[in-house]
Amino acid sequence: MPATLLATHRVEKPWGRHRLWPGFADPAPDGEPVGEIWFQTPGDSAPDLLIKYLFTSEKLSVQVHPDDDQARARGLPRGKDECWVILDAEPESTIALGTHEPVDDDTLLRAARDGSIEQLLDWKPVKAGDFIYAPSRTIHAIGAGITLIEVQQNSETTYRLYDYGRPRELHLEDGVAVADARPFVAAPMPGEVEPGRTILVEGPKFVLERWPGGERTAILPEGVTGWLVPVRGEGVVDGVAWQAGQCVTVTGEAQVHAAVGSDVLFAYPGDKRLEKLAPG
Repeated sequence: MPATLLATHRVEKPWGRHRLWPGFADPAPDGEPVGEIWFQTPGDSAPDLLIKYLFTSEKLSVQVHPDDDQARARGLPRGKDECWVILDAEPESTIALGTHEPVDDDTLLRAARDGSIEQLLDWKPVKAGDFIYAPSRTIHAIGAGITLIEVQQNSETTYRLYDYGRPRELHLEDGVAVADARPFVAAPMPGEVEPGRTILVEGPKFVLERWPGGERTAILPEGVTGWLVPVRGEGVVDGVAWQAGQCVTVTGEAQVHAAVGSDVLFAYPGDKRLEKLAPG
């Protein structure tokens, strides 16, 4: 199957921004702010992964996602592990990950109801270049002033625990039931495993690689899709041209050419890196 350039879907959000990121047109000054840009797979398929850009001007809700077993117990296809590549952040920007200390269900529920959950959370400073992998069941909240790329299991099951008084539905009982309310422990990042190949995360639900410019061949197992997400630069994969702000899916043996100075993410489901990744 040839490479496929995915369509973009802009999502207006009150916490979004009017100034986005190079590669994306800014919304009109008098229009609604854009908070998310999704890359959509053609047809009615539900692929394993979903890629998004997020642009925040306010804190996002405190939320948690179920794991695979918890989701399937409710008839849902999968849970939601996710990760974030921070592209830009204002000096005081933070992301909440886990709690300062272990919290029992009753305490968490009370804190969600009275708003003191904000003080229970561990708000960590972030900056451009940071990478965070947030497994399902991690209580988290993305702060204001951040531009990031999100790679996630393709699930929109989100339980909101707190939303700063905004008039949106909360899911307190469901959220508390799936939450692992304890201090966050970062997943190991393998790092550069060979010249020009950095592994940001290796499973359990997906692998995310980062490549500079150059030519390489990725051979994906049968039935596995890869998502090429250019952060910077331009290039061609299997005859399909791409540039920053776009996303391309590939299957089988993919010949990737990235111009000098490019910065490319490559994501695929699974818990092991590709065995075959060779210079083009």
